[in-house]
Amino acid sequence: MPSNEYHFITRWRVQGTSDEVYDLISHPLDYPRWWPSVYLQTQEVAPGDERGVGRRIRLHTKGWLPYTLRWESCSTESARPQRLAIRATGDFDGRGIWTLAQDGEFVNIAFDWKLTADKALLRYLSFLLKPVFSANHRWAMACGLESLQLELARRHAQNDDERKRIPMPPGPNRTSGVWLAFGTVFLIVAIVGIVRLWL
Repeated sequence: MPSNEYHFITRWRVQGTSDEVYDLISHPLDYPRWWPSVYLQTQEVAPGDERGVGRRIRLHTKGWLPYTLRWESCSTESARPQRLAIRATGDFDGRGIWTLAQDGEFVNIAFDWKLTADKALLRYLSFLLKPVFSANHRWAMACGLESLQLELARRHAQNDDERKRIPMPPGPNRTSGVWLAFGTVFLIVAIVGIVRLWL
């Protein structure tokens, strides 16, 4: 696999119904509201057919690391409430497949994400920083699970008071650049110190 190719399989388990989860993941225009740590902005480009197939959405996203991605998703498959597939183009190119399975009062969710990173930063540095970029994706998906659980809890709340007690979803990370700068300085100082000891 070339260094700028990635394949992630994420598994979530949440309390709720497949229909509820499908409603949330099949409406990406709502992602900035309930998954704001990753989805900064979404805009519909084309509506698609009555099932949403062919629907194109322009997205501006980020993870823990201090860079953003601009890309477009196109729905290629819609089989409510078990499966949803998209094609991605832009700063990365690939496909994503959501699979949902009801298991009692829980939903088992799998997201199969296979892509080639085309953004210059990712394309040229993946050979060196692939584990870091992969960790960035895992952070984003962990935020997605937390946000999904909070959104389902809001939907299941019995009244407004109960709903107000549910925390807001985590927002985008705005401190990673500072931590990376400190880490870089620390690494440089450590390397210089080791070199001096050897000399």
